Amino acid sequence: MVAMTPAGDYRTSYRADTTIFPTRNSRIALVIGILLLCTAPLLLGRYELSLLINIGFLGIAALGLNILVGFTGQISIGHAAFFGLGAFTSAWLHENLGVPVMLCIPLAGIVTALIGLVFGAPAARLKGLYLAIATLAAQFILEDFFARARWFTGGVAGRMTESPTLFGFAFDRDETYFYLTLAWVVIMFVGAANLMRSRDGRALVAVRDHYLSAEMMGINLAYYRTLSFGIASLYAGIGGALYAHYLLFVSVEAFNILFSIQFLGMVIIGGLGSVMGSLMGAAFMVMLPEVTQWGAEALAGSAIDQALRLGASISFLREMVVGAAIILFLIFEPDGLARRWRLIKAYWKLYPYSH
Repeated sequence: MVAMTPAGDYRTSYRADTTIFPTRNSRIALVIGILLLCTAPLLLGRYELSLLINIGFLGIAALGLNILVGFTGQISIGHAAFFGLGAFTSAWLHENLGVPVMLCIPLAGIVTALIGLVFGAPAARLKGLYLAIATLAAQFILEDFFARARWFTGGVAGRMTESPTLFGFAFDRDETYFYLTLAWVVIMFVGAANLMRSRDGRALVAVRDHYLSAEMMGINLAYYRTLSFGIASLYAGIGGALYAHYLLFVSVEAFNILFSIQFLGMVIIGGLGSVMGSLMGAAFMVMLPEVTQWGAEALAGSAIDQALRLGASISFLREMVVGAAIILFLIFEPDGLARRWRLIKAYWKLYPYSH
């Protein structure tokens, strides 16, 4: 007898339906992608590595915001403040308590998560515009704290930090710090992907999709809404700690409301409710100002430059382009870059019979 194998894609469990890498080709592509990234310090210059490092720690923080906004349906306009809290916490732990920098990074995430749970408590009763105002208040409260708590942040003078070391090996150059950032990106993104496959992850999505039905099914809305703020703050704190030890200096002026809006832009452009979309959005937001500046420099001295005075207003032009990109994505691609990537994969999967 000839064994008959079923045709098609049959998945009989939720675990199989939400597997991270469903096919052999996807696993091979992952391994090849990581190997290529590992060779980046050998092939790229310091400028390109700096961009990749920025994409890494901003992508981690954006993923935390996406868990809150995209997966749970909450809102936060104060994410940059928690990013800054993680940066200052890591620097303070190392300088005042002598904790090794490699240990300061996860500890900063845990401390920021605890503070996030406190500020996320109103989420148990608030939603929509009222919750947005509450998170905006958290942004300004933490900004004021950063400016006044000289013992913690150094005040307006900021705080110096040090490079991480592991068994005597210092991550004090872009070529080495890239590997540290890459390791944290892999850890945090795999963790988020598996969280969404778990019972708690399904509960977060249920709270987003229909909170009344979720409550009738026995899901504790207050618990999961508050938990989502804690998880988002954890990711923001770790991203902020990596930021602090990369720049070796943390300034209170960096974590303003505009930075929080940029984090929201990363989530919107990358795709709400998409783990990989968070990294795509961070890459887009990091590269867009650079591309804008390259374009302005290329047009220097031309008739367009003289008419628009690009050279004199490059900083304003970069902010305008970012704002325009967010608006255009909301109008023409509300599901973000993640959906476009899925469409591209589906096209080539069925090629040449795609329709």
